[in-house]
Amino acid sequence: MKPLLRILAPALSLLLVSPAVAQGDVQESAAEFVACADADKHMALNGTLCAQIPAPLDHQGEAARYIDLFVRKFPASGESQGQLWLVAGGPGEAGVSFYPFIDTIRASVPGFDLYIPDHRGTGFSTRLCVVEESPESDGGAALEGAEWGSCFGALNADPKRTKAFTISNAAHDLNLLMTRFDNGQKRYLYGVSYGTQLVLRTLAIAPPDNVDGVILDSIIPPETNAQWDLSRRSAVTDIVGRQVLRDCDQDPDCSKLFVRPLEEELQTLLADPAAQEMLGPKPKYTLSGLLDLPETRAMLPNVIAGLRAGDPAWLDHAKARLAGLGKMFAPYAQGFSSVPLVSLISRSENNPRPDLTAEQIAAEEEGLLFASPLPSLLLMGGIPDYERDEHFGTLPKVMPPTLLLHGDLDPKTAYAGAQEHVELLEAAEREVRLVTIKDAPHYILMTAPQCFVLSVRTFLADGLPPASTLCDLDAD
Repeated sequence: MKPLLRILAPALSLLLVSPAVAQGDVQESAAEFVACADADKHMALNGTLCAQIPAPLDHQGEAARYIDLFVRKFPASGESQGQLWLVAGGPGEAGVSFYPFIDTIRASVPGFDLYIPDHRGTGFSTRLCVVEESPESDGGAALEGAEWGSCFGALNADPKRTKAFTISNAAHDLNLLMTRFDNGQKRYLYGVSYGTQLVLRTLAIAPPDNVDGVILDSIIPPETNAQWDLSRRSAVTDIVGRQVLRDCDQDPDCSKLFVRPLEEELQTLLADPAAQEMLGPKPKYTLSGLLDLPETRAMLPNVIAGLRAGDPAWLDHAKARLAGLGKMFAPYAQGFSSVPLVSLISRSENNPRPDLTAEQIAAEEEGLLFASPLPSLLLMGGIPDYERDEHFGTLPKVMPPTLLLHGDLDPKTAYAGAQEHVELLEAAEREVRLVTIKDAPHYILMTAPQCFVLSVRTFLADGLPPASTLCDLDAD
């Protein structure tokens, strides 16, 4: 493993889950939907249909080279009422990130067929490193040992191919798939996190016909925003973490554990060598991981109190809960995110500071209580980058009615960035509404399923609310 990734591996373990690949899990090529090879191996996949659709390597370039795009269909039980297409986050995540939440999705769109594609470079779609990222390779879909060198060597040996794995080409991929399987029914399009960027790019440059509505979960900031970009993810995380600590200060049941404001307590703790040892080599990364789930976030004061007393039991409990989340994706052969694709797209399009150094990152983290490993991933390099195209930063000229769901304690895509994006879209007279999910972190489908179901069902039944609203399940 590369030295940088060795340092980051514990913090990334939730997304980068190494699956055990069972014989027959890998889908054979089929241009129309057929029974999935793994449909009888996982309860969530029972009855699913799979297809492998050829697509141009570069939709704007030479037509001689092709890749395969994998899409899985979860048929509705009973007569179909329409289609919901789901676009995963990342970049680098496959559609598997939705599989554990299929029941929640079905409850949100009853009677709809679900279509879940694997982004080019992920899952069962053609990978950047075809041999090394194969689920049947030595490391499975993850890169392992010597595979790092041979993978990066292949990417550098064919830079034209590497540079074709862009957001804009992925947008044309999505259009191709939705056009291919358009059956005239109602159609909705959902994206989460990076998937919101891809959905917006698709609507801007290759909008599919007959899309009745769009749902954007944990929307990215505007592409041209230089305050909440990936290189500044630690600042976003720190804002949310400090808000959680201040909320504890205002709660008598929580603050009784401490004699000082919790920010001061944590600052002292981070300077304690014994606490640092319990937290691991990157204490601020460990603490930021607890912000990803409401359950582990609620444990944070107890974690701090325990570490102050030399007891890591609460920390171990929280880490075990996070590890359990990662295990939800482990049974699926395509469940490992593509690190090369993460690096390629993030460095090429979503890093406004290409000259960022490890020393800068360390200096910026110095005054923080919580920090993210993501800025360090932008330093990985080793493969060809591509230039942003003319579509970067452009808004769709026409948008279907669009519902945005965003938590006000999102430690990944800043809530302030979401508000700015909504303001831009509203100023351009796009029909959008923001539903703020009170106290929710990132990925509303996963972390606030009740608000997700309520908001999406209402949207499908009644259209957009008359104004931006709040979902607070704790309200009277």
